Amino acid sequence: MSAVSRFAPSPTGFLHIGGARTALFSYLVAKRLGGKFLLRIEDTDRERSTQEAVDAIFEGMAWLGLKSDFAPVYQTQRFDRYKEVIAQMLSDGTAYYCYATREELDAMRAEQQARKEKPRYDGRWRPEIGKILPTPPEGVPPVVRFRNPVEGEVVLDDLIKGPISFANIELDDLIIARADGVPTYNFCVVVDDLDMGITHVIRGDDHVNNTPRQINILLALGAQLPKYAHVSMILGADGAKLSKRHGALGVMEYRAMGFMPEALLNYLVRLGWSHGDQELFTRDEMQALFDLSKVSSSPARFDMEKAYWVNHQYLKIADPAVVAVEFEWHLRRMGVDPANGPALVDVILSQRERCRTLLEMAEKSHFLYAELSGYNDKDAAKHFNDEGLRVLAGLYQALKALPEWTVPALHEAVNHFAESQGLGLGKVAQPIRVAVVGMAVSPPIDQTLSLLGRDRTLARLDAAVAWARSRAPG
Repeated sequence: MSAVSRFAPSPTGFLHIGGARTALFSYLVAKRLGGKFLLRIEDTDRERSTQEAVDAIFEGMAWLGLKSDFAPVYQTQRFDRYKEVIAQMLSDGTAYYCYATREELDAMRAEQQARKEKPRYDGRWRPEIGKILPTPPEGVPPVVRFRNPVEGEVVLDDLIKGPISFANIELDDLIIARADGVPTYNFCVVVDDLDMGITHVIRGDDHVNNTPRQINILLALGAQLPKYAHVSMILGADGAKLSKRHGALGVMEYRAMGFMPEALLNYLVRLGWSHGDQELFTRDEMQALFDLSKVSSSPARFDMEKAYWVNHQYLKIADPAVVAVEFEWHLRRMGVDPANGPALVDVILSQRERCRTLLEMAEKSHFLYAELSGYNDKDAAKHFNDEGLRVLAGLYQALKALPEWTVPALHEAVNHFAESQGLGLGKVAQPIRVAVVGMAVSPPIDQTLSLLGRDRTLARLDAAVAWARSRAPG
């Protein structure tokens, strides 16, 4: 049987970074084994599940490129199937009706706690040979409980954590359908995994205690068990529980911060997994090399500075045409029309060495697509002095006379002008930067002027001179 894995989030909030890592691990396992990956929306919690959260999950998964091989499955659309399985289990004797009221159960647990016992269902409605059950009370809708084995143990050979055992006597009879007929989480998961042929269940280690209960239900249904892998939690760089200050953000917030989806995936795959000393992986390499047996059972630590480093490496080596898709998204968010300026690929090639994120790149490239709103006060005061204005006025004439507007031609013109005036290149380049960019930071000046274009460059040089003279004393 080919491998089938799944990512099964509850739509009660955005797709957070821990969920994205789990989705990635599930996706990579399926792809490495030549199998299928599916997305299942576990929305049985009707009070907390929202369409907004569902949309956020889809948006995050699409941005990361973690595509389901099947149409997404919604648990709320499968209630008839759950009821069918529960009816069969009641008929087989692997499930039973329980009429215990909430008040009875509260009193039962209070008595157990008073005896310093572990609170658990005492099986008062569990059918046994020779046991006489009470008469069902009128007006009390029953829940349905799974008849969990009381002998032996469940041994889980976790693909990450190794063997884990659970004594059946410690697992009480789980409610699989509430009094209103709505099936419960642990039951729905089992039926879904069975019906969808799931061979690998990869999820957070907060689900470890659910696993023996789910295994017992699967065994009661005569199912072949999937392989389980429970991924340890992600901590902050300081070892504390991951929070927003560490980077526990929604996936789409990372897009807004300027991350490439491939870079974020690369960083996430290294949170708990390694392949020698390799730090950067293409998607194909991840799919070929990822192995659950190499995933650490210890919590991973999220280091935002390392995430920025990975993103910067991607920006420097990625196909500029691929980067351009995300770069355009950031420019448009800033109200910039990318058609009103140089080709995005050319800008990316000029900026990517000095920008760690696409947001930074968009901010530093804004001047290429929109008119200047002013000048940095400190830079203008420093470079729009008498010498700076002479440079701008003289260079205006030199650049205006250029027969072609290319990087080599601009490089030669600026250097020739600096030499003719007996000035260092910095004395010439910095006033130009402030005049055409608004600040004294930009790519190399010849690249900057080439990207900006002849008309905008000359207009901005002229405007800068006029602006500075209008503010000169006297």
